[in-house]
Amino acid sequence: MSRIGKNPITIPEGVTVDVKDGMVTVKGKLGELTQEFSDIDIKIEDGIITFERFSDKKDQKAKHGLYRALVNNMIEGVSKGWTKQLELVGVGYRASNQGNKLDLAIGYSHNIVFELAPEVTVETVSDKGKNPIVKLTSYDKQLVGQVASKIRSFRAPEPYKGKGIKFVGEQLRRKAGKSA
Repeated sequence: MSRIGKNPITIPEGVTVDVKDGMVTVKGKLGELTQEFSDIDIKIEDGIITFERFSDKKDQKAKHGLYRALVNNMIEGVSKGWTKQLELVGVGYRASNQGNKLDLAIGYSHNIVFELAPEVTVETVSDKGKNPIVKLTSYDKQLVGQVASKIRSFRAPEPYKGKGIKFVGEQLRRKAGKSA
């Protein structure tokens, strides 16, 4: 049995969960998310969601824990929200935002202007003497992760000096330079 799939989920205050025709809909104060599911039985009783599979086939075992994790992320997202922070490491690297447009100066001949999805809010923090930080916030964990990964791909950190866009707290694998 899946260890993650066996764990029940308690529905917090202010969140509603509906299961109909292979679709799970989660509504909360921050937004609404839907997810398709198959081969798994989802039951809601007394504010607790349980997940059961019909057999011990390999694909059903895999989906058991997957759908439990997805629904848990949806519930946590519409109640609390998800945040990713990116740090710009490099001399002259700057970030600013106007609404949902992110303007990055990261060492190219031109600035990169990145239009964000309306579900994602962006905030830039530029303190003197510290690297600029870009904070992405949304109720959809998959979307905020995808947007953060796309921004990181504009200038991935290089292994020698560590320059580039990295996640806050990310440990980079560094290489030694030339040996004289």
